[in-house]
Amino acid sequence: MFIKVRSMSVIGMESHPVSVEVDVSQGLPQFATVGLPDASVKESRDRIKAAIKNSGYSFPRNHVTVNLAPADIRKEGTGFDLPIAIGILAAQELIAEKFLEGCLFLGELSLDGSIKGVRGVLPAALKAAESDIRSFFVPADNAVEAAMVEGVAVYGVKALPEVVEILAGRQEAAPLSVDATSLFQSKNHYDIDYSEIKGQKQALRAIEVAAAGGHNILLIGPPGSGKSMLAKRMPTILPDLSFDEAIEITKVFSVAGLLNSDQTLMATRPFRSPHHSISDAGLAGGGQMPHPGEISLAHLGVLFLDELPEFKRNALEALRQPLEEGTITITRAAVTASFPAKFMLVAAMNPCPCGYFGDRHRTCRCSPQQIRKYQGRISGPLMDRIDLHIEVPPVKYRALAESRAGESSASIKKRVNAARDAQRRRLGATGIVTNARMTEKQIRAHCAVDEESHRLMEMAIEKLGLSARAMNRVLKVSRTIADLEGKEKIEPAHVAEAIQYRSLDRGII
Repeated sequence: MFIKVRSMSVIGMESHPVSVEVDVSQGLPQFATVGLPDASVKESRDRIKAAIKNSGYSFPRNHVTVNLAPADIRKEGTGFDLPIAIGILAAQELIAEKFLEGCLFLGELSLDGSIKGVRGVLPAALKAAESDIRSFFVPADNAVEAAMVEGVAVYGVKALPEVVEILAGRQEAAPLSVDATSLFQSKNHYDIDYSEIKGQKQALRAIEVAAAGGHNILLIGPPGSGKSMLAKRMPTILPDLSFDEAIEITKVFSVAGLLNSDQTLMATRPFRSPHHSISDAGLAGGGQMPHPGEISLAHLGVLFLDELPEFKRNALEALRQPLEEGTITITRAAVTASFPAKFMLVAAMNPCPCGYFGDRHRTCRCSPQQIRKYQGRISGPLMDRIDLHIEVPPVKYRALAESRAGESSASIKKRVNAARDAQRRRLGATGIVTNARMTEKQIRAHCAVDEESHRLMEMAIEKLGLSARAMNRVLKVSRTIADLEGKEKIEPAHVAEAIQYRSLDRGII
């Protein structure tokens, strides 16, 4: 008997409809799977056999052929376990074929017949809502994730017999209903705040400028100066996510398999902080069937790279494309996948290997050659893509002992939002929303400066040896500083401040 069951295959960020065709015919007992399956799909045969038997059903002693169509799309993952099992049971007439119409199935089977969560359920639900799918059967662990999508009835199931009983009409089940807006609002908050930071007024100012314009920033200072504390709180002053942006981020985490029953919606901007020992694939994404890496998991949020010079050179160079284009493309022999990667880069480093170069109270043990070699681990092209690099000095005792709280994140965010609004009004028709993303043409149009500012920039080029790309960064940052002050025109003071945020170029570190 021939049965067709509908499922989905996730490739990159996109879901592709897959028809699971099951044929049970006379012949020697055999279980064959075709249709470009990967190793995890081929291994499903033993899981499916055990799950069917341990659920109280018999596995056919016939020739079983499973075709995953279309055959030109590679199939990966364990999510085909459930649709294949349903197809085999329907071929044995345990489920009427008519009950499978308009139904979509995804789920991994345990040997006892229970259904485990899988990755990529949210993009599959979004794709299902665009088609004629009426009912979507997913693992209970993924049910809330899928139910956030309107237009399709989602059934969260825990075991194979439960699916069979629901399809046969012997067990009543209501589709899961989720108030996505309320869920979003309940989780849209942070547990940390810039009011907890003592001192570091100059660094906080630079952080505010970076947030206002979406600029990448490098924090340079000795151990214990508070670089990590400053970086971790960056998301708290960025504009609140819209619901559509939250779904976009959640989609990435779904594809990566990082959602669970406690976190089904990413309602705040992500903050990713990978260790410097991370591999190229771990940072940029990769695998035989590409999965998102840390730079994509930081989409619409912050990627924090602590101890920047300690990262592998190849891993850092992989940042160049996403920093410029906001996407990362990974090509393998079987498939090419693109992942979103619009993030703010916040990096931190010591001024030297020991960390105390320039410290008034501790002696640096590094030679000039060691310092140059350490700072030289970061390539010039990558450094050019970092708009601000600033010093973070040690905090003095008097500032640490101060009882008054610093300025709150909410207060800083108001100024950031006002600056972002000005940028949207200026750039809205272009699809670009921050100064950091302005093109050459837009820089010429919106970053005009007067004669005094030109002289400042000429001095900067001559004394600091700034590249053309670095000068564009200075202009963009100047535009952001003007936006923070509510000024239409860039003034010399704005340019001077922007130049001060090029510590490495100024050779003072």
